Amino acid sequence: MKTIHSCAITTAVKNLCMQANYELGPDVLDALTGAKKCEESPLCREVYDILTENAVIAKRESIALCQDTGCAVFFVELGQGVHVEGGGLLDAIHDGVRQGYAEGYLRSSMCHPFTRKNTGDNTPAIIHIEPVQGDILKIIFAPKGGGSENMSRIAMLKPSQGRPAVKDFVVDTVRQAGANPCPPTVVGVGIGGNFEHAALLAKKALLRKLGSVHADPEMAAFEAEILQAINSLGIGAQGFGGTVTSLAVHIELHPCHIASLPVAVNLNCHAHRHGEIIL
Repeated sequence: MKTIHSCAITTAVKNLCMQANYELGPDVLDALTGAKKCEESPLCREVYDILTENAVIAKRESIALCQDTGCAVFFVELGQGVHVEGGGLLDAIHDGVRQGYAEGYLRSSMCHPFTRKNTGDNTPAIIHIEPVQGDILKIIFAPKGGGSENMSRIAMLKPSQGRPAVKDFVVDTVRQAGANPCPPTVVGVGIGGNFEHAALLAKKALLRKLGSVHADPEMAAFEAEILQAINSLGIGAQGFGGTVTSLAVHIELHPCHIASLPVAVNLNCHAHRHGEIIL
């Protein structure tokens, strides 16, 4: 049995909140550089220069990449051999969010759905916990901004509609989103499961490293096919028109009911932020 004190979790989450909001991963920076090389529009190439400069300044000055520092979303893998002492796991994560957003000068965005009264500390976080074997505690943090999140969609397709309908739904979602999610976007697609699980799959798909290839060659080809269709829309960086609208399409699959074909799409903006820690 591995024992982890709740204070260690809180501190780790606090630092993770700040780091993820300050720094783009090398995979994202590489993707932006690659997109600029493929981009035919001079205006959009200038946008990529600005986005890259913004990322450099944010990391150097330890300031937020974007004013929307997002809803705090966590994916937690909790080993069966882990014992948290000194307090509960959920409380420790929430405390880490409170401290990280306060100390990091990160915007608090969480509010009551109707009164719109702000909670003041960006809690409660959205926390998904998955039990796993071993003595690992892995915490993945993904700040999710409202602009891209608001463009999410889900459809309960008929099984007979198959892949063509899935592709059309994903591409149409990006088309309707236009410039709202601050492209170039990363497109997470969840296929299968049921109504709520498809949405979770779509969000988890965004955590995959940019530039990686799906383990299933058939799905890797489908991702490339959808990406090509999206980049033919002409939306371009920040909606200025151009060759590249999305940096990647990532698909996650799960078996579904024989009568259903759930499909969910979740977009991330160009500030494709996330980070992880293992305790």
